[in-house]
Amino acid sequence: MSKKNGDSHGFLAEPSVTLTRKTAIAPEKPHYLGHRERLRERFQSSGHNALPDYELLELLLFRLIPRSDTKPVAKALLARFGTLAEVLGAPTNLLQEVKGIGPAVALDLKIIAAAAQRMVLGEIREREVLTSWSQVLDYCKAAMAFEEREQFRILFLDKKNGLIADEVQQTGTVDHTPVYPREVIRRALELSATAIVLVHNHPSGDPTPSRADIDMTKEIIESGKRLGIAVHDHLIIGKKGYTSMKGLLLI
Repeated sequence: MSKKNGDSHGFLAEPSVTLTRKTAIAPEKPHYLGHRERLRERFQSSGHNALPDYELLELLLFRLIPRSDTKPVAKALLARFGTLAEVLGAPTNLLQEVKGIGPAVALDLKIIAAAAQRMVLGEIREREVLTSWSQVLDYCKAAMAFEEREQFRILFLDKKNGLIADEVQQTGTVDHTPVYPREVIRRALELSATAIVLVHNHPSGDPTPSRADIDMTKEIIESGKRLGIAVHDHLIIGKKGYTSMKGLLLI
């Protein structure tokens, strides 16, 4: 349109725009964003049983590491520790040895682990311990398998083998925890427990009971018998498994 038609300043003319490379090409979205959305959809539609451990761990890491591909991190964690339960049971200093896991993410994983342990413990409390033995083992492995020092834990049971309390009685060194049978029985009496399950971990990873473990367990059994307190088992937890003294016919 010419100036004679009223457009003296050329306002109606099509503007001349020079596109730079920066404005012409939209930045590509990171490849992992589509993967995250698909994984969330699979979880929502099929539930957690449809996902292997590394993908469920990825889902947890999405929130903890928002701007990165979490698949390699999830697989590295599982390669180091074995299972999802063992990843969540690992101490923060060991978690941070895995590339991609900093102090904040390690702490967040321990918070998730604490919530998961509370949930499992709550389920155990609602049932007879001896009939939910696999859950007891999962709980103990998650709580103790990767501890760097020995812990001596006791599950106190009522006359129906329901869980009264779960307590860590002693924490020792890398290969020894002092255990005092009189203190074990005294605490059982305080809680009105009629049975107990003893649990301790071997930071070395080998759950084979030592001679000292066997002798100490037998001493607790004898002390408990006199007061009507039974010892159902003594579990030894290692990084790659567990040992039941009752299963080995040692008690």
